[in-house]
Amino acid sequence: MPPFSATKSLSYEKKSKDMKKSLGYFLVIFASVSWGFIGVFNRMLASTGINVWTRMCIRNTGSLVLCLVLFSIFKRSVFRINPRHLPMFFCSGVLGIVGATVTYMSCQMMCSLAVAGILLYLAPTFVVLASAVLWKAPLTPRRVAAVVLALIGCAFVSGVVGGSLTASLPGLLLGIGSGLCYGGYTIFSHYNLARYDAYTSFFWSIAMAGLVSLAGFNAQEMATVFSQPKGILGALGLVVIGTVLPFLTYTIGLTAIESGLASVIANVEPVTAAVLGVVLFHETLTVWTMVGIVLVLTAAVMLAVGEKKKVQEAA
Repeated sequence: MPPFSATKSLSYEKKSKDMKKSLGYFLVIFASVSWGFIGVFNRMLASTGINVWTRMCIRNTGSLVLCLVLFSIFKRSVFRINPRHLPMFFCSGVLGIVGATVTYMSCQMMCSLAVAGILLYLAPTFVVLASAVLWKAPLTPRRVAAVVLALIGCAFVSGVVGGSLTASLPGLLLGIGSGLCYGGYTIFSHYNLARYDAYTSFFWSIAMAGLVSLAGFNAQEMATVFSQPKGILGALGLVVIGTVLPFLTYTIGLTAIESGLASVIANVEPVTAAVLGVVLFHETLTVWTMVGIVLVLTAAVMLAVGEKKKVQEAA
């Protein structure tokens, strides 16, 4: 029997570990819910009369400015990279973040937030297919089943199955495009994370995205945004709540829970978007749409759980 002091120490360590894990769950859930608000702030900004390019500039360039301030204070090590790696950060920032921002925000203006959110979550499916080509990753029965489920779910969500289209063709294509771009960000980040930590990878990706997004700067539209309370609230919400804060909390959460489990929890994002669409914008969810949402989320969970088991077996 261990001495009392040792027992007390073990008990304290267990409680500390449990608290850290609970905090990890909370932070990942918080991040996922925050990402779900992107559509609300996007539509708030759009209601001021500005175009998607200005909204892209506000989100990405604004996030870059905020990250510069935060990392200058708390983590200056993110600024040190090998210049030879800039092309890969350019790809993750421009093809990934800028591409996903423009397509996702445009889709949210043409489709319900539920449809836009679930089309974005086709990204894991695209990553699986790309991995099979780029890294010769095997297409296991689980992965093939997940891909098939995701595609069937997409058909249900869009209304192709069910006889009533819930999204226009341009909206549907933009939603699929957002999933492709988001998947592209994941793929390019795979290379970045092989050399740098998550904070450095995100900072240089958002740096590239923010600089390129300056092309969408329009002084007249910016004046329109910041002359209205809802414009200011929308801009701050999109940058802080929709981008920087969830990334930081998600990354911190990953230090306490497994990445596979975090990926499963992240499915709260499209669910949050769907609920907000119903509550704030009075959008309707058909039975077919709800079935499609379940199928796509099931596919994402299958892929995330599959990666978790793969990591455990490797360990």
